[in-house]
Amino acid sequence: MTLLPERARELIDGKNFAIVATIQPDGAPQASVVWVKRDGNDVLFSTIKGRRKYANLSADPRISVVITDVANAYEYVEIRGAATITDDPNAELIEELAQKYRGDSFDVPPGQQRVIVRVHAAHVVMYD
Repeated sequence: MTLLPERARELIDGKNFAIVATIQPDGAPQASVVWVKRDGNDVLFSTIKGRRKYANLSADPRISVVITDVANAYEYVEIRGAATITDDPNAELIEELAQKYRGDSFDVPPGQQRVIVRVHAAHVVMYD
């Protein structure tokens, strides 16, 4: 396990957006913007079963997460590692993230199956 530097923790804990990159079945990258939170040295985000990133990570857990400082896009942290996925039947993480980023509730559409993606850092690079 790789420890996150203090500034990386601050970026993750703030209202800064993250870009996650996963690997598609043909080997091509796929990237999307997500909300994140930190649990110790792990980065967590929420997604839906059936989304491309869910399918990609189910097949190949390698992932890269880049979190930029909303006040200075030239300052960011890249976290490379592997992801694990767990079900979130009560959509607790997306609700917590909605409160963090928007200050209000997240309306989960009926039938939507949310999951928690936990990224275990193997390599961390700070850019500032």
